[in-house]
Amino acid sequence: MEQNIAAVPSLLKWPAARTRDRVAELLDLLHLPANDFRHRYPHELSGGQQQRVGVARALAADPEVLLMDEPFGALDPVTRASLQQEVARIQSLSGKTIVLVTHDIDEALLLGQTIVLMDKGRIVQQGSPESFLISPANDFVRDFVGRGDAGVRLLGLQKVAGRVHPADHAGGEPIQSDDTLREALSQFVTRKVDRLPVVDERGNPAGALHFSDLLDREAR
Repeated sequence: MEQNIAAVPSLLKWPAARTRDRVAELLDLLHLPANDFRHRYPHELSGGQQQRVGVARALAADPEVLLMDEPFGALDPVTRASLQQEVARIQSLSGKTIVLVTHDIDEALLLGQTIVLMDKGRIVQQGSPESFLISPANDFVRDFVGRGDAGVRLLGLQKVAGRVHPADHAGGEPIQSDDTLREALSQFVTRKVDRLPVVDERGNPAGALHFSDLLDREAR
């Protein structure tokens, strides 16, 4: 695996010590401990681990722009969701520009800061995820984001933390403050309640979320 990740630095004739350090840095970034994974072969890795190695190889030479063409298409839903979060984390830590090609609107809304929607080689609309859901340019865009799903997808762009009432309390299993309002909506429907307890990232009580807060456009 080390040789796989080091392919581009080797072609660029990086010094061996620099290459080893870069491989170790990327393995750590992608939660693949060097002592366990450095010398493994592809067949010894899970599908998700293989995808992580692919990301590490692409990042190895420290490019300014990273192109990812349908990188999660062949993965199961659980692994796909995990790696989507991983890519978002890497982008946040590295500050790299990532151009990601996808046909999955939920993936685009989750990962994109700017979305460019194309039809037959022409740009139909570009802008923020919110702009696609609130102000679709035409019927093609409306159909692509889902006419009946736009409101629910809009909830997926906002966190519970922005709506929580710190002084309120509610009973039952708490939801996380960094959950999306879309995830909270699912809990409201499943539990048939109008108020949910919320905890922060440390598990400490953070207040309560009201069902009516899902209709509030402004964060607190």
